[in-house]
Amino acid sequence: GGTLITMDFGLVARELAVLGHVCEPPALARAEAAARPLISRAVANGGSTEGRDVFSAYVDLVLRRALSLADDARSALVSALVPRIRFPGRSLELWSAVIPGVPEALARLREAGYRLGVVSNADGTVEEGLTRAGLRPYLHAVVDSHVVGFEKPDPRIFDHALSLFGSDPTRTLHVGDMYAADVVGARAAGLHALLLDPHGDWGEVDCPLTAGVPSLASRLLELRAGR
Repeated sequence: GGTLITMDFGLVARELAVLGHVCEPPALARAEAAARPLISRAVANGGSTEGRDVFSAYVDLVLRRALSLADDARSALVSALVPRIRFPGRSLELWSAVIPGVPEALARLREAGYRLGVVSNADGTVEEGLTRAGLRPYLHAVVDSHVVGFEKPDPRIFDHALSLFGSDPTRTLHVGDMYAADVVGARAAGLHALLLDPHGDWGEVDCPLTAGVPSLASRLLELRAGR
């Protein structure tokens, strides 16, 4: 979520319309990206990315930027919207939009000999979601926090992923969109970490940044060709 696949913002826009609010999908997408550094603070303070409270706070931050509403009205809208977009069985619909250029980037990296895997905080549906999206064939392994019992930034989820490959953590790069979960967790397990920042929302952080997986793939392949 946020790295290979993003929210179906059309679905969110339709649910908002049912609740009486008009917001175009591109505005929601931009607001969601801007919310990531803010919600990362909640995760850094011990919140779970899969917790309902954190998700509600995340939706509140998105709507704060995407709609002009008084605090009380926005809070009521969050309370009405969250049960409509997040309930058992809905996550496969909500998180279903493949980020442009990702399939081609994964194909290029795999063809070049990179071993690719997903390490995701999720609800047990990541593998099915990646299969539905057509991305599973590019990946050597998928690790879902709900399945393995550890959630980023717990380094044990990264240790589990490394064990599937027999990989050296010092030669492994983790790419993610949430500093407190992805960068902190990967570093705790001895991996390199890179943060996605398509719009420059993160400001100054102590890790490398990239606009997205397609740009990262191009850079990695350029570096390999130059050696």
